[in-house]
Amino acid sequence: MSPFLLTRTLPVDATDAALRADVLHGLTRQPKTLPPKWFYDARGSELFEEITRLPEYYPTRAEREILIDRAGAIAAASGARTLVELGSGSSEKTRHLLDALPQLHTYVPVDVSESALRGAAEALLEERPGLSVHALIADFTEALALPATPGPRLVAFLGGTIGNLLPQERASFLASVRSLLSPGDSLLLGTDLVKDEEVLVAAYDDASGVTAAFNRNVLSVVDRELGADFDPADFEHVARWNPEQEWIEMRLRARRALTVKIPELDLVVPFEAGEELRTEVSAKFRKDGVREELDRAGLRLTQWWTDAAGRFALSLSTAD
Repeated sequence: MSPFLLTRTLPVDATDAALRADVLHGLTRQPKTLPPKWFYDARGSELFEEITRLPEYYPTRAEREILIDRAGAIAAASGARTLVELGSGSSEKTRHLLDALPQLHTYVPVDVSESALRGAAEALLEERPGLSVHALIADFTEALALPATPGPRLVAFLGGTIGNLLPQERASFLASVRSLLSPGDSLLLGTDLVKDEEVLVAAYDDASGVTAAFNRNVLSVVDRELGADFDPADFEHVARWNPEQEWIEMRLRARRALTVKIPELDLVVPFEAGEELRTEVSAKFRKDGVREELDRAGLRLTQWWTDAAGRFALSLSTAD
């Protein structure tokens, strides 16, 4: 077997079609919405990397602390010979797991970006010539078919990304992950935890304005890809804690009444002054709630690790 295989499960034009569908649906409903996955073009990815280094943004540091401190325990509990990472991106944090899994045979990164997958694979294979990498160009929110690889398998979904899914979307996602697991396989799930509102809001509305630029960048993506005439400066960044749902909402608020034209969709979108466009939900979790959601998907929580400050958790669960 070649040390690197790449399998495309998405049509070449899938990203363009998905963007068109999301913009058409999200900007013609009330309240208006856009999914957070469209933040991450090249500029958006650069801005997010900058966010992870900000003093206010604790999740990346907290998760890295757990991975460094607990990678050995995760490896021992999972016994994984295959590591599957959903939404792998640069695979940077995954290195802590790779180093701790002595029996690992194959790494299966899953991402929509072919360039990210190839770049990560090249770096990993240079560092670890004995590793096999079978990358999947796929959308992890859709049904996945994993390649035939040695078990047990550890499916990792890190970064608290599950918080970007609404409750019903989370239920569907966890059920789809459960369908991938055989006896002996595990799910490693990253979840950001409920904490003081002041800490949470600051993480999504930093003093230097990087998150504001990241939020407005989604409008630049729509401009570039669909010929729209959004002016990001017409929108104010808003980060708000919703105590009933226990999630942060990121929004863009129109500074004045305006109309946006999107020629590629033959669409005209009016905004009233002060109208808000929701761009992200980031749910925060409690241990009992995570356990209940896993239970409903047919997964049993077996291990729970947090950073020293109790800000973030990694959980390990197995199929019932």
